[in-house]
Amino acid sequence: MAFNDVLESIGGVGRFQISQVIFLVIPVCLIACHNFLQNFSAAIPDHHCKPSIRGNQTFLSNITAKEGILLKAFIPMGRNQKPEKCLQFATAQWHLLNPNATVAENVTEMHTQLCTGGWVYDTSIFESTIVSEWDLVCDLQTLRDVAQSIYMAGVLAGAIVFGALADRFGRRIPLISSYLQIAIAGTSTAFLPSFSSYCVFRFMAGMTFSGIVLNSFSLILEWMPTKGRTVAGGCLGYFVTFGQIILAGVAYKTRNWRWLQIVVSVPFFIIFLCSWKLPESPRWLLLHNKSHLAVRNLRKVAAINGKKKEGEKITQEVLKSHMQPETTKLKSSHTVFDLFRTPALRRVTCCLMVIWFASSFSYYGLAMDVQKFGLNIYVVQVMFGALDLPAVLISTFTMIFIGRRVTIAGSFTIGGIMVLVNMFVPEELQTLRTAQAALGKGCLASSFIGAYQYSGELYPTEIRQTGMGFVSMQARIGAMVAPIVYVLRDSFPILPSLIFGATPLLAGVATCFLTETRHSPLLETIAEMEHR
Repeated sequence: MAFNDVLESIGGVGRFQISQVIFLVIPVCLIACHNFLQNFSAAIPDHHCKPSIRGNQTFLSNITAKEGILLKAFIPMGRNQKPEKCLQFATAQWHLLNPNATVAENVTEMHTQLCTGGWVYDTSIFESTIVSEWDLVCDLQTLRDVAQSIYMAGVLAGAIVFGALADRFGRRIPLISSYLQIAIAGTSTAFLPSFSSYCVFRFMAGMTFSGIVLNSFSLILEWMPTKGRTVAGGCLGYFVTFGQIILAGVAYKTRNWRWLQIVVSVPFFIIFLCSWKLPESPRWLLLHNKSHLAVRNLRKVAAINGKKKEGEKITQEVLKSHMQPETTKLKSSHTVFDLFRTPALRRVTCCLMVIWFASSFSYYGLAMDVQKFGLNIYVVQVMFGALDLPAVLISTFTMIFIGRRVTIAGSFTIGGIMVLVNMFVPEELQTLRTAQAALGKGCLASSFIGAYQYSGELYPTEIRQTGMGFVSMQARIGAMVAPIVYVLRDSFPILPSLIFGATPLLAGVATCFLTETRHSPLLETIAEMEHR
């Protein structure tokens, strides 16, 4: 709180803080587009085998072009009278062109084989995706989900790498380097010739998500006085949601996945060039014996906020005296193993691990497969993003007036129930299924925001940074595992929904074992935590 007095003396929530938040949330909005980009760049268009019978190529090209009734002679029809996606007749079945031909002809028993000449893709919705370009369908369809898991693995690696870099080199340099990395990696992805190289560059792009979000959050909070932190931190979360909505509009106008990559990546070159004016966190500078730079930055901020005279009063000695209480607390070092050393810490850590994993696992499990609902994918993406906003707002009020534990447990329970109930809704009622899934995703988004708040209040100051860093890693693991679960749907269609629905319910139970922190003061030591 002592350093908060310094920030208040140079303008508090002034012109600099507001402009800084505006600048930092724009890249967060754009990086959120990358987070959900594969919903469109890896969408699966309607497709069927390309007939390939020797000696009649011209005739066959006309068939595939007009998708007429002649296609029935080459491709078996499914129950919905649409061509099978992965099968073709071994020989042309001309008799099926007879208008009187019925199911009694035993089409399913005729000799079929897997596609041998490639596939024909419907380009009415998506001009081009990685699926249609590299034929990631049928036996190779799981590679699409693997690509998203690789991206999420990059998010996890970025949390580790950029977290360590931020502790050593400050928040500014890792943030600026993240802007450059996503600009290069994202733009380069649009020119890659193979799926394997695509995965490598998507991994690099995933790393920058952690670098941008974590360091932007740190810069906002460390330059913001206490009274403005809740609103400023909330703005960052809301712009992640806005990114989902903006992505739907951009993807609607840009139907080719390569151009879509360019559109959401090139702006980061401009952001990179403008970001050099961002000042480093004064707290980090003081804790790393760079008080002269902290004084210079604080005086610049004071001038921007119209408090130039107050800024000139700030000296290195004044800052060191204000930061003494905080530096004293930060001298003791802890490791991850200390999080399991005492009974109370053990219980809090284990429960929070489940909460963070479930929040991310189920959230991304729903958010990354919007195509399965059968409605317009662009409308579904907007709906999913838009419903997050009121859900997060409602949870913020309930956390204030009812409590953290009830809010988070309730969000998990409602979200899990919505996912499970969705399994019993007929596929014909796609609008109802989509609305239920959107409500479930909104509840899971609420639990995600609540997890940040609850974790910071449960851990004592003595070990708070170590604790939050460790449990937040479980969210990255959850996001990485979520796409892999969809691999199971070919063998067990209901299993993914069952897993995505049961996991939040388990997290809701785990939340009940935690202490309510509403109106409770922040704890400073592990001993105080054990006593409570």
